[in-house]
Amino acid sequence: MSAASYQYIDLPDASVVTTRALLTARENIADTVAARAMMCIHGGAGFGKTLAVNMCLGELEPGEDVRRLAFRARPTARAVRYELFTALDLPGAPPRHPSEFDRLLKTALAERPRTFLVDEAQWLNGEAFEYFRYLWDDPATRLAVIFVGGEGCHTVLRREPMLSSRIFIWQHFTRLTPGEVSETIPLFHPVWADADPDDITFADQHAAHGNFRDWARLTAHVRLALSRTGRPRVDREVLRWAFGRLGGST
Repeated sequence: MSAASYQYIDLPDASVVTTRALLTARENIADTVAARAMMCIHGGAGFGKTLAVNMCLGELEPGEDVRRLAFRARPTARAVRYELFTALDLPGAPPRHPSEFDRLLKTALAERPRTFLVDEAQWLNGEAFEYFRYLWDDPATRLAVIFVGGEGCHTVLRREPMLSSRIFIWQHFTRLTPGEVSETIPLFHPVWADADPDDITFADQHAAHGNFRDWARLTAHVRLALSRTGRPRVDREVLRWAFGRLGGST
């Protein structure tokens, strides 16, 4: 299965690798959606959260109505209303008054089960999180919400007892361990398939540090190096050239 759609850079031939975190996310997301509940997936940048969630949501039952939202710069409840209005493709102009706007959104969310993926949730403040709780709490809405964000997402949610107590599942994404790097990276891209395991360890220690996004960037530069030099496989000279481009040790 190609990972191209979910990469921050164009990386031909990359594959999604089934890590423990991905398997856990698949189970957690399926359970959350089935329960029409809320969950929080959090962790450092580049650890594979968004990729895992997108892959898992794509495997849900056909017809599951999934809407994706992303916020920036501490949105207010008003901004959340407008994002939801757009995400739900509601007709006409957005209502001017908050109470009218809330009735419209609740009516739309009561029509059928829906799942919201709220990405970059570390940008949400207490007011924005509380608005999602307000909609989810309504008996008529059939809503599942998956918050995905950095560590700040977890911190803000934990400060909101009314919302935190309603989170069905918490999942923390972490860096790949050295053992997971050895197992995963040869499957991630063909340039690593026949690489010396010691060179993969060397690359992780000096550049990637168990971070999938960093591995993707490093892989893109390694591909270029191999193409331009005609070398058949990764070696330390190729890696040091790539490290220099990434601003690391050469």
